[in-house]
Amino acid sequence: MTSLAQLMHHLSQTSSLPLYQQLQKALREAIDQRVFGPDEALPAERQLATDLSVSRITVRKAIDGLVDEGLLVRRPGSGNFINTRIEKNFAKLTSFSEDMRARGRTPRSVWLKRSEGTVSPEEALRLRLSPGAPVYRFHRIRYADDVPMCLEYATIVASCLPSLEAVQLSMYEALERAGNRPVRALQRLSALLLNAEQATLLQACEGDAGLQVERLGFLRDGRAVEFCRSYFRGDMYDFVAELSTA
Repeated sequence: MTSLAQLMHHLSQTSSLPLYQQLQKALREAIDQRVFGPDEALPAERQLATDLSVSRITVRKAIDGLVDEGLLVRRPGSGNFINTRIEKNFAKLTSFSEDMRARGRTPRSVWLKRSEGTVSPEEALRLRLSPGAPVYRFHRIRYADDVPMCLEYATIVASCLPSLEAVQLSMYEALERAGNRPVRALQRLSALLLNAEQATLLQACEGDAGLQVERLGFLRDGRAVEFCRSYFRGDMYDFVAELSTA
C-alpha cells in the first residue's frame, strides 16, 4: 500500500481532479507499475478507505469507473481483481501492440516465419491481386507481457512495404511509416476449438475454446493491403462492439 499511498499523496498535491478520479489515476499507475500483480485482488474497499484516508464512497466510485473500463473485475464474495482478460473493440481498427499498450501491457512477438513469395489462390481472391503478385508473409505468436495471446498469420501486399525487414514489433506501425496503413477493414469472428499445434504454441490445452478472426484491410483508395487470420485464446480475449439503431 505504500506505493499507492505515495501516488495518492503526489496527486493530491498536483491535481485539481475530484478525489475519486485521483484515486482512479493512482490505481491505474499502481497496476502499470505492478504494485498489484496479474489477477491479484485489491485490498478491501474498507481497507483502502482507511489506508488512504478517504471515504468508502470515494473508493467505491473510483473502483466502479475502473470496472466499467474493464481494468478491474468484481467477483462476488471474493473482491475486486486485476482483469487479465483483454477487451478488444471489434469496431475499432487498431493493432495488437496499440491494444496492449493501452491496457498497460507490454507487447512482444515470437516469429514463426517471415517470408516473401507470390500470392496463393486464396490470397489473390481476398486481396484482389493477379496471379504471381508478390507478397510478404508474417507468422508470429503475439504476447502481452509474458502471456501468449494469439497466433497471427498475415499476408501483406509487397508494394506496400519497403522490405520484409521493415516489420519488427508492429506491422501497422511499419505500414504507417510507409504511408500504407489500413483505414478500414472487414473482420469476421468465429469460434473454434484449438488444435494440438495451436494449443502448444499458445500454452493452452488441445480442445480449449478459441476465437478465429479474419481481417481484410483496405487503403483509403480502396485497395486491399492486408489479409490476416488470427487465433486467440478464448480464456484471455473478449471482443466487444457498440451497437445502435442508427
